[in-house]
Parts: sequence; structure tokens; C-alpha cells
Amino acid sequence: MKFSVIITAGGTSSRFGNTNKLLEKINGKEVIKYTVEAFSNCGFDEIIVCANKSIIPELNSILNGVRIVEGGKTRQESVYNGLIVANCDYILIHDGARPLISHDIIKNTMQVVVEKKAVSVTTKTIDTIKEVDENGKIIKTIDRSKLYNTQTPQAFEYNLIKEVHEKLKGQSFTDDAGMAEHLGYNVYTVEGDYKNIKITTKSDLTIAREYLNG
Repeated sequence: MKFSVIITAGGTSSRFGNTNKLLEKINGKEVIKYTVEAFSNCGFDEIIVCANKSIIPELNSILNGVRIVEGGKTRQESVYNGLIVANCDYILIHDGARPLISHDIIKNTMQVVVEKKAVSVTTKTIDTIKEVDENGKIIKTIDRSKLYNTQTPQAFEYNLIKEVHEKLKGQSFTDDAGMAEHLGYNVYTVEGDYKNIKITTKSDLTIAREYLNG
């Protein structure tokens, strides 16, 4: 069986500031490099980075052994650009801004997807969740016992997720599991880690630094 991973790096980091968060350094190493290295020793046949055109020259200089392709206008387009060049039986899709993904979660995801065909790393929701109307009034408290927070990687049988993307081309889904669910596929959970944060703001970068130095 051949495994590939797509790492998304096509965003503009608009909520982060004037710099691209993936090129920010923690202990002298870029965020995207931490992410790529997490997958490099897990038995993947190829690592594909779908990148914003503006950072491709820098990625070429700091990343080795990966295939860099230009991303699209949306995350969905970027992932599809990676899918059409991939050569595999199973594929993982991971946010470039999640540098704290662990080897154990990656390997477990690889094992489970072979059986289930479509999986997503998740964590149980620990906060109390409120449904609120347009005026800011709380309507009800939602039972959190069945609620989970979605992380990445998400993993799929390659032909399944490629067909899903082709059927939903031109739309703007924010995650691939949601696309599969929309078309009626069963998607299963893989236990994640609360440390597997996505760096979106500068405070997230500080938290990631603390975890890495811990």
C-alpha cells in the first residue's frame, strides 16, 4: 500500500499579521518545517505541500524531499491540486499550521484509514457550548457529550476523496471530511491531542513554542 500526505500551505495568514505564519520560526526552525518533519519518518511514499505562490521560493530553499505545488484560491482548491498529482492508495491531509502533530497520531491514522476508508482526527469538546441567536441571546445549551473538535490529519482512500473533490468542485468546503459527509460517506474518528493546535494568531505561536520547549 502506498501512502501520501498533502500538507496545506496555501493561506495568506490574514489573521496572523504582516508575515506568513508558516515561515515564522520557533527555536530557529520554521513552522512548516516542523510540520513536514513530523511526517518525514512515518513511512510516506511522498509528501506534497500545496503552497501559496508567494512563499514557494522560500519553501524550496528550506524543505527537502517534498513535492511543492501551487495552491488554489481556497483550501478546497489547494487540496485538489495536491490530489491530482498524488500517486497512492491512501492519503492524509494535514494543515501546515499544525506543527505539533505527533508520530503516534499519524501512525494510528494510517492504520485506521485502511479499515475505515475515511477518518478524521478529533478531540472531545470540553467547553460548554451555547446556541445563540442573531441578537446575542442564548437559545439553549447543547449537550457536549457527543461533540468533538475536528483536527487534522484527515485520511481517506485515495479514489474516494478524489471522486468527492471532483463532484464538489468549485464549492468552498473548509475540510475534506465535511465534503465526504456531504456526499453520504461514513467518516470515523481517530483520537487526537489537545496539543495539536492550529497556529492562527501570534498567541498561538507562543503556545506552540511553550509546548515544543516543554
